[in-house]
Amino acid sequence: MTDTQNVKKIIVEIRAGAGGDEASLFAGDLARMYQKYSAKKSWNFSVLDASESGAKGYKTLVAEIKGEGVYDALKQESGVHRVQRVPSTERQGRIHTSTASVAVLPIVEAKEVQLKDGDLEVTFSRAGGPGGQNVNKVESAVRIMHKPTGIIVGCREERTQHANREKAMEVLRARLFEIQREQAVGSIDQIRREQIGTADRSEKIRTYNFPEDRITDHRIGKKFSNIEKILEGDMDKIVKAFEK
Repeated sequence: MTDTQNVKKIIVEIRAGAGGDEASLFAGDLARMYQKYSAKKSWNFSVLDASESGAKGYKTLVAEIKGEGVYDALKQESGVHRVQRVPSTERQGRIHTSTASVAVLPIVEAKEVQLKDGDLEVTFSRAGGPGGQNVNKVESAVRIMHKPTGIIVGCREERTQHANREKAMEVLRARLFEIQREQAVGSIDQIRREQIGTADRSEKIRTYNFPEDRITDHRIGKKFSNIEKILEGDMDKIVKAFEK
């Protein structure tokens, strides 16, 4: 089995959880935090697939990050992230609590995960651009379902059908590898529950409390100040807190 500590390419999945529009905005905040941190570390960050919700929010976002030490640095991000803040639409100043889940999966070589063509259902569609427009006239976006597990992956960001299929296959292998690595049995729901829980407000690894300008990581019991700076990609102190 692959030594995940040396993996230099990962898939990061971010999904809005409890909290409606605020959860989607928070998912967007997390996505931009990882993107800006990647830029600081000279890693390559590319969005493979996304379901937008408003100008700055995401219902789901799947990104690929490539670079030296990327998995070792970001593996602790897997789990439910909780935010407590006053939404811009809140007129009475009440604090709302919302969540977003993050899953960090190492990308592995094809030989690590054996896939049968008969187990795959592949469909193609036009890749949609901002505002719902079509960015091309050919069906380049790819959606793959792995029938035995029910896993569904997609990619629409590359220019060609072949490139999108290859990226989607990488995501699929990453998910299946994680199941193998954890020796999970059954559906993909089991492995996601192990990694991120149900995205309920009560299940969290980290809380971002805006009124008190404090981030608390509940696994190691450490607190960090200056939320805005951290969301701008200044994650080094959090990453280093997990180093042993």
